[in-house]
Amino acid sequence: MRTALALSPHLDDAAFSCGGILARLAASGWRVVVATVFTASVPEPRGFALACQLDKGLGAEVDYMALRRDEDAAAMRALGAEPLWLPFREAPHRGYDDAPALFAGVRPGDGIVDDLAPAFAALLDAHRPALVLAPQCIGGHADHVQVVRAFDRVGWPGPTLWWRDFPYVVRDASPREPLRDRMAKLAEEEVALMPGEADAKRRACLAYASQLGFQFGGAEGLERRLAGSNGVETVRRDGAVAPSLGAPS
Repeated sequence: MRTALALSPHLDDAAFSCGGILARLAASGWRVVVATVFTASVPEPRGFALACQLDKGLGAEVDYMALRRDEDAAAMRALGAEPLWLPFREAPHRGYDDAPALFAGVRPGDGIVDDLAPAFAALLDAHRPALVLAPQCIGGHADHVQVVRAFDRVGWPGPTLWWRDFPYVVRDASPREPLRDRMAKLAEEEVALMPGEADAKRRACLAYASQLGFQFGGAEGLERRLAGSNGVETVRRDGAVAPSLGAPS
């Protein structure tokens, strides 16, 4: 069985951005593993990290990341994928002190890549994927950028599909694209989702209940955003060896 490994910075990125493709791969007989990088629970969060859960109506006593891991498990069931949670702390726990800081470039002194790269190397060695999926870093979120930097350091020689980071790609008319020049050199493919794939993605996205109000203004807002995509997911691919994503016969 071929394995597809998605490197998702946060607990929702892969489902939001390429959930339909993941569902297609799973339905086509692939083993799909979604490795989410920044999932560590942090006891007694402070400052901006604490604000990130309080503004979602979650008290300081709630283990926010445990709640989110439960949501991710439900989302992966909808897609037919396996969740895998890596034990690294999100940017608000690494010195990014407010929302603008998350998108203003990587903070000097953020050395998380030194920890991520060997973890990714071990992950690739353990699962030996035939395909990796990763973010294009649209929006410029520091966690997304650091994931790609670590992935680059490993030097993966196999095929990679790069997804457009949702919702950042639709939330800002001109989002930051730190990898724009690199991505422009790769072939772009629009993947029209079959009804079952679109429904699997929808159910997966709805599983992230804690994020829907903040990201979309609620479930109805998510539904509108998904409808606005016209059932299409767009990826960049190396063109030479990445598998075709044509609809299954």
